[in-house]
Amino acid sequence: MYGDIFKTHILGCPCVMISSPEAAKVVLVTQAHLFKPTYPPSKEKMIGPEALFFHQGPYHSMLKKLVQASFLPSVIRESVPEVEGIVLKFLPSWENTTVNTLQEMKKYAFDVAVYAAFGDMSREVEVKGIKRLYQMLEKGYNSMPLDFPGTPFHQSMKARKVLTETLKTLIWRRRSESGKHGGGLLEMFLRAKDHKFNRLTDSQIADNIIGVIFAAHDTTASVLTWVLKYLHDHPHLLQAVTREQEEIRRIRTGSKRGLMWEDTRRMPLTSRVIQETLRSASILSFTFREAVQDVEFQGYLIPKGWKVLPLFRTIHHSADFYPQPEKFDPSRFEVPPRPNTYMPFGNGVHSCPGSELAKLEMLILLHHLTTTYRWKVVGEEEEGIQYGPFPVPKRGLPIRVHRRKVT
Repeated sequence: MYGDIFKTHILGCPCVMISSPEAAKVVLVTQAHLFKPTYPPSKEKMIGPEALFFHQGPYHSMLKKLVQASFLPSVIRESVPEVEGIVLKFLPSWENTTVNTLQEMKKYAFDVAVYAAFGDMSREVEVKGIKRLYQMLEKGYNSMPLDFPGTPFHQSMKARKVLTETLKTLIWRRRSESGKHGGGLLEMFLRAKDHKFNRLTDSQIADNIIGVIFAAHDTTASVLTWVLKYLHDHPHLLQAVTREQEEIRRIRTGSKRGLMWEDTRRMPLTSRVIQETLRSASILSFTFREAVQDVEFQGYLIPKGWKVLPLFRTIHHSADFYPQPEKFDPSRFEVPPRPNTYMPFGNGVHSCPGSELAKLEMLILLHHLTTTYRWKVVGEEEEGIQYGPFPVPKRGLPIRVHRRKVT
């Protein structure tokens, strides 16, 4: 209605909304130094001010390289057996019962995130305590930031304080056990030096561990919830994905082995279903940036301090780039999308460094789910979308699960 760029106010804050690929590239890539990431102060408090989300410059670059190094294909390929083990442990509990898809996917994504963060330590007693404290912290994430006794935010901040101390104790112990860092992102942080060639402080490591778990948790769970919704609503796609996965199962059963990294590279249709889900659902609908100085932008002046929002959902649902954008059609990804028209993980220096791990855990789950089970949405008459904060099917997509009949 208002074109590819317009100004408005959100909660009294002046904002510039942009919805063209070219403009998004300027803000996120070519002139990213002029637009810093910005978050509500309460979110920064809960996640931790030293987390990489909240920074620019050398410190951010150093942290991003560390996180990316932990999630390179050459690294995460070794995690396939562990992630598969998580799937095989929790999927049978769904059989012949009704489950809330979003909540179940949160449990799964959380366990994978904890393994990615702590590696071989993820089964230790301290890590189990960290999981419990994080879940307490998360309960206040979408609450009003009222920090006085009795409020969810206050309870979350109390949990955050204990969580930080617990993490610091764990970090101290791992520092003292020379050469036994336990793997995962924590090991990468413990071995690192900051941009001034000092080792990372315990607070910096704690904030970034919490930040990575936060980033890897809700988003992946939301995407998986939509994948199950779309496969349920498109039986022909579910059949086609199942055929693809059955062929992989036939090969690995004949070899008497579990899934391997190479198997996940032979799932082109399943991968396209995930790509189309990321486009259609657009879990990351937009991102916030703030002009660090007065910026001339496509004939407009954006004053210093104004917020700038690249609207990913608008780009992903533009008929100019995706014909019949409301149609769920994985075949559209048989050819690569035009540059800067597909940004489910953001773009530029602040894009998600864990995107490959997220896709891997989705592929592993879908392999076992589609070859073994079928599901029926409960209460389809109440369909819709809810936000918490990411868009998900209404009520978290309750489903009734049963074992698949193989003819």
